[in-house]
Amino acid sequence: MSGLPYLDAATLERLVPMGRAVKVLEEALRAGLDPEATPQRPIVDLPAGQLLLMPAAAGRYAGVKAVSIAPGNPARGLPRIQGTYLLLDGDTLAPLAAMDGIALTSLRTPAVSALAVRHLAEPDARRLVVFGSGPQAWGHVTALREVRPIEDVTIVARDLTRARALAARCRDVGLTARTLTNPATSGTPAGVARAVREADLVACCTTAREPLFPGKLARDGVTVVAVGSHEPGARELDGDLIARATVVVEARAAALEEAGDVIVPIRQGTITSGHLAGNLADLVTGKVVAGPGPRVFKSTGMAWEDLVVAAAAYEAWS
Repeated sequence: MSGLPYLDAATLERLVPMGRAVKVLEEALRAGLDPEATPQRPIVDLPAGQLLLMPAAAGRYAGVKAVSIAPGNPARGLPRIQGTYLLLDGDTLAPLAAMDGIALTSLRTPAVSALAVRHLAEPDARRLVVFGSGPQAWGHVTALREVRPIEDVTIVARDLTRARALAARCRDVGLTARTLTNPATSGTPAGVARAVREADLVACCTTAREPLFPGKLARDGVTVVAVGSHEPGARELDGDLIARATVVVEARAAALEEAGDVIVPIRQGTITSGHLAGNLADLVTGKVVAGPGPRVFKSTGMAWEDLVVAAAAYEAWS
């Protein structure tokens, strides 16, 4: 392990720009990578929180991401979520490089969404609604601009200060942007309802455990991506939207284990598992075609995505 290179956040961003991340993910799926073959993510409960391990192997590489979640850290002035990625040679399993695991997640998650949007959304999609105001919200603005001609962004968040800061970043890159609040109360504010009705794209990037808006607001043809949770009881989208939509997931096995957005409607009898149109590989290779209603991509985050982007970063570095 002596002398093992470490690629920090700035280095990852430089080596694998967002457009490149989308490209390598698509290339991997077209080359035959099977998302269903990725091992499930073990979650280990610890006294201070949780440890998530995400191993994968494909082609010339293997790797594992270790992510820690420590709820008490913010009170100590430390990040709640921390992580490191270890890239290995696929044949010998010798360590090749370590990387900033959170930066890797911040890059690959919106890149995966953008790949799905490339194959699901209407070609002239210009109006984007983003629920959330954190790093993933900005990442999705950046990523979706790579695949669609986005001009107008509405930020919907509980923290108005953060939402305004995100809107300012959007304006800095030439977008029209506005903010709306979505308080943690029953009912959907009129402005939020109107924004969802008029949207071409909706990106849900929150820690919400209950649906963010009534699914009936989503028009036919809109594309909705939901990335905020990987727990079977948490969801950002309601059963009405899921039942009306062409639903694509990263992998069926992972979605049926972790994605509350589809697990809860199945448990409630709103849909069956057969309602899922296919996984991301099916979408990219043309086996899934969007129907006339809404289109939904539900992401829980998978280890193969980390591996593909980490390998691209290493190859660019070396």
